[in-house]
Amino acid sequence: MAQPSSAAVVDAVRDTGMAVPPDSAASDSSAAGVAAAESMAAEQPPPRDYLAEVRANFTPENRAYSGVRTVLDFVGPLYGLLVALIILFSGLSSAMRNVAHNMGQRLYVRVLVFLVLYTLADFVLGFPLAWYQGFALEHQYGLSNQSFGSWLGDQGKSVIVGVVFFGLVPILWLGYCAVRRWPRGWWLPVAMATLPLIVAGALIQPLVIDPLYNKFTPLRDQHLKARILELAARADIPGRNVYEVDKSAQTNKYNAYVNGFGASQRIVLWDTTLQGMSEDEILFVMGHEMGHYKLGHIWKGIGLFSALSFLLFFLAARLTRWAIARFGPQWGFTELSDVASMPLLSATLGLLSLLAQPAVNGYTRRIEHEADVFAVEVTRDNDAGARAFLKLGSQNRSNPEPWTFVKVFEYTHPPLIERIRFVLAYRPWLEGKENRFYSGAPVEPARSDARPASSPAAR
Repeated sequence: MAQPSSAAVVDAVRDTGMAVPPDSAASDSSAAGVAAAESMAAEQPPPRDYLAEVRANFTPENRAYSGVRTVLDFVGPLYGLLVALIILFSGLSSAMRNVAHNMGQRLYVRVLVFLVLYTLADFVLGFPLAWYQGFALEHQYGLSNQSFGSWLGDQGKSVIVGVVFFGLVPILWLGYCAVRRWPRGWWLPVAMATLPLIVAGALIQPLVIDPLYNKFTPLRDQHLKARILELAARADIPGRNVYEVDKSAQTNKYNAYVNGFGASQRIVLWDTTLQGMSEDEILFVMGHEMGHYKLGHIWKGIGLFSALSFLLFFLAARLTRWAIARFGPQWGFTELSDVASMPLLSATLGLLSLLAQPAVNGYTRRIEHEADVFAVEVTRDNDAGARAFLKLGSQNRSNPEPWTFVKVFEYTHPPLIERIRFVLAYRPWLEGKENRFYSGAPVEPARSDARPASSPAAR
């Protein structure tokens, strides 16, 4: 490799802020200064090749884990459809309908009883796959800290939450009332009702549902909290609740997210993220989550999924009518208003959601990229962003370069290699260009060697 010229070295020294001897200085002093600069330049480590690092981190073990997860992510929805068909064709659905009818004459009672029985049957039949995917596989690759009893308890909580939300609240009862009232046009009022349901779900999830599984506490690291609030102020975001959650009780993976709205809106950091990332990396992650808030992604998502529900229910009405005409006698019912049709509705909506997944994933990848753009613009800390993504991919054993088919059907975020390339290259302030989303003053980046936020010194 060619050595730098003396003039280039002097320019480099001047750029670092070091004193450069005047032209009138003695030649030996000038030579000494140049030699010192050359020595210092020689000691500088080469720039990190993040793309090479992320590929190296995708070890054969990580590749094996990611490959199994990919297969399971495809198999899971199809297995759910199979379970629903087994319940229908085995006659179990009509048998559970008979039990529900014997429990009372009111439609609400019948819907609630059938929902409980169907949920239990679905849980039992789907348990082997759920156990392997959510427990055995995670323990096999050292990603889970959860005991079997604790994991099973969480599964039970999910069953109860589903029964309460769809049964006791009486969402399904109202749906069946609509089917009875408008046998062919029921899909329209049901789709119209999804907007308030989605809004209600988004509102109560942080306050009611999430605390059933984990303990949420205000961020205890006061120094980090002050930096996050400073970042929020620069982004013109009102001071929001920043929480840490004890996800280390269940997993070693890293994550952070924003959810809720209004009084329930919060930014949540997993305690594993606090333990494994440095302060500047966490600030970049927070910049990403603030981007979701600033760009209105929660409300846009609510609007999108509410609009999508019209198409899904419209198609579901037609598919279920065809299926009942073709297989209804085998299943033991001939009208959708019969509560025994619940597995058919579940399977139909599951199939349509699976077919819609590429479009939904394309939308979510776009808003995640927008949040990455905002994070770079508000922090101007490209290196911290690259390091944060590198750690996320390595710790979570993510495939940084999936096949296009896998990306389209399964990836809700841009692949890791794309995100790292972007954060390293995106510097509009150096090119005289305007930011895409953030218009305020940048925050001063934290040092790249900042200690992890959860260290005793930081507390």
